[in-house]
Amino acid sequence: MTLSVVWQVLYGSWFVSEILVAVVTRTKNSSGRTRDRGSMLMLWIVNVAAITACIWISEATPANMFGGARWLKPVSVVVMLLALAIRWTAIFSLGKAFSANVAIRESQQLNRTGMYRVVRHPSYLGLLLVFLAIGIHSRNWISLIIVTVPTTAVLLYRIRVEEIALNEAFGGEYAAYSHATKRLIPGLY
Repeated sequence: MTLSVVWQVLYGSWFVSEILVAVVTRTKNSSGRTRDRGSMLMLWIVNVAAITACIWISEATPANMFGGARWLKPVSVVVMLLALAIRWTAIFSLGKAFSANVAIRESQQLNRTGMYRVVRHPSYLGLLLVFLAIGIHSRNWISLIIVTVPTTAVLLYRIRVEEIALNEAFGGEYAAYSHATKRLIPGLY
């Protein structure tokens, strides 16, 4: 199996998994308190537009990242593997508490185990790494910026929306967790 095929399988698996997550894990108003504030729709619009622009620019212009270095392709595969491992593990570890839209279920409890001991939003960390992998795979600086900057901005908005909902639901318990655990990057942010 060539590196190109491995990339296509990983990228396709991620894309299909995101559609499944959006459909299967979406909380309806009858199942919990939704507090999404349009962030799910905004995520999809920005992410699809950024990826489309990234791919279009990378195909329309020459690879210019580190002189178009071929070693960036295997690096992108490694980053994508890491990203998918983080994202999927975070989603599966939350189980029924995970929701594609921002929602809190009545029986939901704050999870501080596994990756959630290290960062508060590991699924978003995994998603950011997916976009980084896509940008690296393009081997084009403009494509990298286009796929990472808007997606990071919309994810930061989403995190803000989610943290407001978690503070409303868990109060002091979430405040204590927030003080002890960084959002996305262990020890930094």
